[in-house]
Amino acid sequence: MRFLLERKMNTFVTVIIFLIIFSVIVVAHEGGHFLVGRKCGIRVKEFTVGAGPALFKKKKGDTFFSVRLLPLGGACIFDGLEPLDIDKEDEDGAVGDEHSFQNAPVWKRIATVFAGPFANFILAFVTSVVIVAFSGADLPVIQKIVEDSAAEEAGLMTGDEIRYMNGERTYIYREVSLESSLNDKGSPVTLIYRRNGEDHEVTITPKYSEEDERYYIGIVGGGSNLKCNALQVFQYGAIEVDYWFRYTLKSLSMLFTGRVGMDALSGPVGVADFIGDAYEDVKPYGLPSVILTMLEIITLLSVNLGIVNLLPLPAIDGGRLLLLFVEVIRGGKRIPPEKEGLINLAGLVAIMILMVIVLYNDIMRIIH
Repeated sequence: MRFLLERKMNTFVTVIIFLIIFSVIVVAHEGGHFLVGRKCGIRVKEFTVGAGPALFKKKKGDTFFSVRLLPLGGACIFDGLEPLDIDKEDEDGAVGDEHSFQNAPVWKRIATVFAGPFANFILAFVTSVVIVAFSGADLPVIQKIVEDSAAEEAGLMTGDEIRYMNGERTYIYREVSLESSLNDKGSPVTLIYRRNGEDHEVTITPKYSEEDERYYIGIVGGGSNLKCNALQVFQYGAIEVDYWFRYTLKSLSMLFTGRVGMDALSGPVGVADFIGDAYEDVKPYGLPSVILTMLEIITLLSVNLGIVNLLPLPAIDGGRLLLLFVEVIRGGKRIPPEKEGLINLAGLVAIMILMVIVLYNDIMRIIH
């Protein structure tokens, strides 16, 4: 009985944490659209937090601010955002004017659309700074050399600091771990490491582990932690964002090149399950550890949302930006509204199909 109560409580806490994280990320995204759009003189019809029936609604200026029943993200609704609405009257009987999204200069529209993903990157930087301020930075210093490994054969030693990996500068150990885990073909790895103040270069060919079915260099790190000062907090905060940026881009690259399949994708259900597992892992260490772990998840998901929204796909910010840049190239000549509508409709259909696939993947993972 006690076990069931604890399990129900953990599920409840997981759902609450997920809703908070999801709402923070989406509201930050929509807030970016809102702030820049208003600065560009574009009218916002409604800025809402949540979805479903409105619990609270108040009009300030031209904008309705509302809080809705379901705590699922938010939305920023611009006047005349959809091309087919440009000549239509709104609920107040007004025709689209210079404050309509479609009537704004193209560069103001570009800035407004880009502001959403950019706000996610800003949020990720803020959470990263907080994490680094309390947790420090994991330096790329070798803590252990695995016996009979490629690293041992190459002469690497405990205490060596890995400064470059395949030509890319490494600031934290997770960058080393990421590059190693993505090397699924056992390709040679060129390292520049520092020992006793001097840099050395070595090329290592990872060894395959039959047990884990992957290639290993044979080093263990992550135990050397830098307690950052005021300036280093911002430096390593930016490094954290850059790490998750590269992590997301390389994951997408693996998806598009077929190195991983569609079954690797996760949606809200999978994210909630991931958050639940993370919560269970850090809960014994106390509330501060839980908060820092959730902030790290916000960082990852916020960077992920920002990048995905910039992909040149219909019905999302990246697709809209692509059409706006086409308009710039065409000297201000717009894409016909009916064609843009069809493009966005096709994108919405594709997204709905993808969501069904992702939901199926999430459920299958949880069941098994």
